[in-house]
Amino acid sequence: MSTEIAHLRRRLVEFLIQCTTQLELPPIVKYSALSLFFDRFRPSVVRFLQKKKKAEHWLLQPLTESNLQLFVLISIWISCKMHCSRGLSVQCLKSLGDKMITEQLFTVRDFMEAQVTKFEIGTLNIAYTVLDDLLIQFKEVAKAGELLNFEACMDMMDLLYEKEETSVLYHSSTSLAASILVSSYIITVPKQQWEFPILPWVKMVTNKEEREVVELVGYILSHVLYSHPS
Repeated sequence: MSTEIAHLRRRLVEFLIQCTTQLELPPIVKYSALSLFFDRFRPSVVRFLQKKKKAEHWLLQPLTESNLQLFVLISIWISCKMHCSRGLSVQCLKSLGDKMITEQLFTVRDFMEAQVTKFEIGTLNIAYTVLDDLLIQFKEVAKAGELLNFEACMDMMDLLYEKEETSVLYHSSTSLAASILVSSYIITVPKQQWEFPILPWVKMVTNKEEREVVELVGYILSHVLYSHPS
């Protein structure tokens, strides 16, 4: 992947996170939107580019960062519709777009047209929901569960989406969720509280081998600490 595309990916991840923060949306909306855009919508665009064909949606012709930002907002809109009792209005999306997309102004019609894009919906088993469930179970069986910092878990998840090579970990939601839980345990729980046998427990509740989890934990921590040293 070229440096330019890698930088674009990181900017789009940051744009999505900034937008969900501005809207004060719950984490499930953010991670569902990341899954919709980067795991479903974006790969189809990349395939078109590789085949040197025009994108099927007229709002992606030409393919610019601003156009992609529009579809990031649409992924947030779809995710919010799935997970929030009150969805976002088109007017709210346009208002946010006017504020956040600086290179191009999109109309209400543009947002309406973009909403009919064929996203492959299916975000029930994303890593965030698996991780959230694991933490609930962990707190029920271990005092250390109250010490584990869930914000650190989400920070790691955000960082892993920034690069193509690390985002592939999201293809296995359970393995990733288990490994992030253990990674956060190592980073945020004081060593003197490391009494709970977390690896055997993770194996029991996820059916994932300890060796696989340990390898992923090492990979995740090396990426997080190397890419964003404290």
